Amino acid sequence: MSKNLNHLMKQAQQMQQKMATLQKELETRELETSSGGGMIKIKINGKQEIIEFSIDKECVDPSDVESLEELVKTAVNQAVRESQDMVSSAMSKITGGMNIPGMF
Repeated sequence: MSKNLNHLMKQAQQMQQKMATLQKELETRELETSSGGGMIKIKINGKQEIIEFSIDKECVDPSDVESLEELVKTAVNQAVRESQDMVSSAMSKITGGMNIPGMF
């Protein structure tokens, strides 16, 4: 019984080390999304931090702020979703698809 417990503890430690390494790697991974046919562009990392943000001046119309707000909201939400998907996909490779609460 002790052998099995030691083996299980060793596996848990290995998974913890792999997850820590992955977490550092994900901080450097970046992806870019856009909305409005590329008029709004966002670059985001694996920590869901926006790194770059650009708005094409053609979509800036002072008389139609609502449309610009909608484009920005769409781009931000898409960037966050894609970043979360990237993290989830990378984590599932380590955890074998197990969902571990509180991780990422």
